[in-house]
Amino acid sequence: MNKADLIDKLSKDAGITKVQANAALDSFTESVIVNLKKGDRVTLVGFGTFSVSERAARNGRNPQTGAVIKIKARKVPKFKAGKEFSTRIASGKK
Repeated sequence: MNKADLIDKLSKDAGITKVQANAALDSFTESVIVNLKKGDRVTLVGFGTFSVSERAARNGRNPQTGAVIKIKARKVPKFKAGKEFSTRIASGKK
């Protein structure tokens, strides 16, 4: 499923136009990004939690030359599925 498919599904399920569904989806994703940038978590009970994790600086290797390269520390987004979400996926329930 891509974004267009999700917008179609949201539009049909909620009884709204595709433009409204697109605006709602864009608002949701923007809200998650803004809160994660601030260092907050976003928790949707029954679905999961979005958070930010710190990845430490480390050494890596260039696969073509084998030369050691330094990889900078950075923040990465994480998602941890909620119990209900995980259970429904594992059981195959809708």
